[in-house]
Amino acid sequence: MKELMAVVRSNKVGKTKNALAAAGFPGFTCLPCLGRGKKLMDPGVLKLIMESGELPLTAAGESMTEASRLIPKRLFNIVVEDDRVSDVVDVLIAVNSTGHPGDGRIFILPVEESYSVRIGERCGA
Repeated sequence: MKELMAVVRSNKVGKTKNALAAAGFPGFTCLPCLGRGKKLMDPGVLKLIMESGELPLTAAGESMTEASRLIPKRLFNIVVEDDRVSDVVDVLIAVNSTGHPGDGRIFILPVEESYSVRIGERCGA
């Protein structure tokens, strides 16, 4: 089994939830999170913005810039059989791709075993 961790835009939660259920993946966990990608604002541009007075030359002003701002996102965790991973990836990309930076990221991890809390037994992982 595999766990897919998908970081997506907050405004795509409803569509993602509905698309996963329609594709046969109704079970998942979705959590609010904060994060950012690798894209950094050019230090020269950041300096010009701060020197222009648009932002104060303080830590608070710097924290409001694209270079260090954390953006609200949603984290979906989905566990599926190995042969269904590409199906989930296809659904996630189809629903969440806008063609712009910030669309998200999908991570795939192995799941060695799982247990049902209710009955205390090992599950199919």
